Amino acid sequence: MSLIVAKLAQFDLRSDADVIDALRAVTEWAEEIGLTDLDRTKVVTATSELARNTVLHGQGGVMSLQIVRDGIREGLRVTFEDQGPGIADIDRALEDGYSTEGSLGMGLPGARRLVNEFELTSTVGAGTCVTIVRWKP
Repeated sequence: MSLIVAKLAQFDLRSDADVIDALRAVTEWAEEIGLTDLDRTKVVTATSELARNTVLHGQGGVMSLQIVRDGIREGLRVTFEDQGPGIADIDRALEDGYSTEGSLGMGLPGARRLVNEFELTSTVGAGTCVTIVRWKP
């Protein structure tokens, strides 16, 4: 099957207010497709972490929100792109407890655990792209 994008919107991520707008949209779209309360909470929590990373570490960027269909499956796909400094060691960044900022280091690995699909690509000096998908059960 090929993935069909049924609905699409983009959000600039430059400030906390932008993050709040993005979270509101993800919540609304998750309700629209009928995600359970638990699945909605998971995708909103992952979005919160990744949107904040885009603003704080990526020096701002763009979030693309999509309702996607793959055969009979329906879900939300959210992509975060920035042109920030990039991530030098992706494997290390995805380890629990690793942090460059002195935090708990749960952000990226935590976000990855909350979704069905997680893809991260990054180039030092050029930016980072993270795509997550949460499928409706």
